[in-house]
Amino acid sequence: MSVSEGVLRVHHIEPLSRANGPGRRTVIWFQGCSLGCPGCFNPQTHPFEGGKEWTTEGLFRKVRRYVPLSEGLTLSGGEPLQQGEALVSFLARVRHQTAWSVILLTGYTWEEIQALPWGNAVLDHVDVVIAGRYQPEQRLARGFIGSANKTVHFLTSRYTLSDFSQVPVAEVIIAPDGGVRVTGIDPVHRVGWQR
Repeated sequence: MSVSEGVLRVHHIEPLSRANGPGRRTVIWFQGCSLGCPGCFNPQTHPFEGGKEWTTEGLFRKVRRYVPLSEGLTLSGGEPLQQGEALVSFLARVRHQTAWSVILLTGYTWEEIQALPWGNAVLDHVDVVIAGRYQPEQRLARGFIGSANKTVHFLTSRYTLSDFSQVPVAEVIIAPDGGVRVTGIDPVHRVGWQR
């Protein structure tokens, strides 16, 4: 399942986060996921309705203003890879017009990514992939990895596993409007909040 070519459905954009990869990062949570991992922290991102539709150009213009403030871009969801060719187009813009690193969190396994028609094209524009469905019985929640079954793939020399060991497992973000967001790889367990 994917959104039409040239259009991405986004649940939320967090301009600056320290709990979604090494350094200070801009995070995009995509809207829509059919994988249905039990215990997913972001079930509100699963329906393919909701969120906001962006053209690839519009989304790039929105996030590029954060380039001077952040080290890179983290893609989460929802399921970014269910956005199809539009994701490839967006990532090509990011890769060719910024110096950002790109981290992709996906529920697909490495083999499933490579089997997708656009899978290898996405990988061409990504530095690190954390792949595999979240499995609560294998909960790990450290090194930016949610469960022990997930695999980490370093596609460039930009990062090593030790860079991920310093990532906080959770953060609380208070927006200018007073809204509170809890984010990270294991925010509910670490912060102790109930959903």
